[in-house]
Amino acid sequence: MNLLTDNWLPFRKRDGNIVYGPLASIEDPDILDLALPRADFQGAAYQWLIGLLQTAIPPDGYAQWMARLERGPDAGELATALFALGPAFELDGDGPRFMQDLDPLDDAKPAPVAGLLIDAPGANGIKNNTDLFIKRGFTEALCPDCAAIALFTMQINAPSGGVGYRVGLRGGGPLTTLILPESENASLWQRLWLNVLPVAHFRKDGESYPSPVADDAALFAWMGPTRESKEKGSAILPDDVHSLHAYWAMPRRFRLLFTDTACQCDLCGRESATGVREVLAKNYGANYEGPWLHPLTPYRIDAKKPEEPPLSSKGQPGGLGYPQWSPLVLPDPDDSGARPADVVDDFIHGKCAANWSAREWGDDLELLLKHPRLWAFGYDMDNMKPRCWYSVEMPLIVVPSEAQERFRAWVQSCTALARQVAWVTRTQIKAAWFKRPKDARGDLSTLDLAFYEATERDFFAVLSRLRQSLQEDDIGKMPPAIAEKWYRDLRSAALRQFEAQALSAPAGQLNLQRIVAARGQLLAWLAGRGKGAKLINEFARNNDFELGKAPAAARNQEEKA
Repeated sequence: MNLLTDNWLPFRKRDGNIVYGPLASIEDPDILDLALPRADFQGAAYQWLIGLLQTAIPPDGYAQWMARLERGPDAGELATALFALGPAFELDGDGPRFMQDLDPLDDAKPAPVAGLLIDAPGANGIKNNTDLFIKRGFTEALCPDCAAIALFTMQINAPSGGVGYRVGLRGGGPLTTLILPESENASLWQRLWLNVLPVAHFRKDGESYPSPVADDAALFAWMGPTRESKEKGSAILPDDVHSLHAYWAMPRRFRLLFTDTACQCDLCGRESATGVREVLAKNYGANYEGPWLHPLTPYRIDAKKPEEPPLSSKGQPGGLGYPQWSPLVLPDPDDSGARPADVVDDFIHGKCAANWSAREWGDDLELLLKHPRLWAFGYDMDNMKPRCWYSVEMPLIVVPSEAQERFRAWVQSCTALARQVAWVTRTQIKAAWFKRPKDARGDLSTLDLAFYEATERDFFAVLSRLRQSLQEDDIGKMPPAIAEKWYRDLRSAALRQFEAQALSAPAGQLNLQRIVAARGQLLAWLAGRGKGAKLINEFARNNDFELGKAPAAARNQEEKA
């Protein structure tokens, strides 16, 4: 099975039907999206295709990138480039196998194929009978199609897995951020091409770009012997390999064991002539160390310790939402050290800037670039244990480079206020619920999530108004009307959430005295009074508005409640 020519990828067409086809189907304008059977497979397949386009047909510059975004590649160009890379994408056979060890690993003991799934219970979970939610035996057989994407998903997300089982190049369970068009009718080609970078991005220190070839083990690690990491000094650094190697990093040593009998896949449900029930695995694969920067992942760089390698952003308890938007989009080298993914940075400062300067690309291309969205996804891992998979889409608000520092400061001020309001609201809800709220235990992060979901639309409306104000005026401060609007939005949401939660118990179980006292504390804090009100007062003072009472309409709503 060759991943570049066989009909193995599931696509969603414009009419809603799901069809399986070869990779070349991405050129079809009627193909709108992928349709993998798992969310982590969907994210991995996007990364696989983006990496393949980046390897096979990278644009020479922004003019060529824009032309291909609008019309796709020239006839035969993609097919020719893929044919040349074909030997590196054989999934089985006697030669090199995609993302598998060149050594047949005959000394390894076969293990269930479920080990390729990050959320499958491990040996300890089965032994200790702790597989409560993801049960053992759920995945016993995979078709070659699902085995291929499961293998790639594991290699790019590889968490810690025991002695010598290496984590991925970006660390275990990294976040990925991609650019998407706003229109649901945009083709899959356009969704992918928005995340492909000009070839100059991968030239090291002005050196000529080495054209990718299929047998280059510095690019495709599985095309050569594994660089084992049992001994010191065996780590792989960015300068040791091809500049595109990050897309194809292979930290784990696997060999798929194909059966000669028919298989019904436990993931996609399809019948196949062959299947995979077991894999061979061995430790001490490639050990990636040093200043790696994967183009699809955001990082944090410690300004006080510039010699330290960058830290990739990971999924965290509490999920992804607009409080995390700023570090995913806006660089902050001097404070938080946030470094957005290269594809995000290049879209804002390269592709959009080139479009602004040209203004000659036509309405269709303008629409693709006008209201982009940010897709962030990844696992929240606790060592080798996945706690959750997160996948969110948010608007990508783009401002010119010269205004970005001011914009970032405003955005950070707005998100800091939102976090504080969410925390105080949760605190007062606990005070309404419990006689001794400080002694109450339990995870109440769902209250914060609900608050952020309730105010997300308002947040991005504020950001759109801030962008507009930057285009119209050369101002240093956040416009007071916009700042006050955000404060009012947060205030209203806090009171709505408090009342919904504090009054959620049956009437006979409500302690009205506690509820009234807690609501009074919340109102006082929102008015800038009481302990911990420094931040909200500073927000009002710095942005030239008074906290005071809510407008009449809001007061009437509060009195009715």
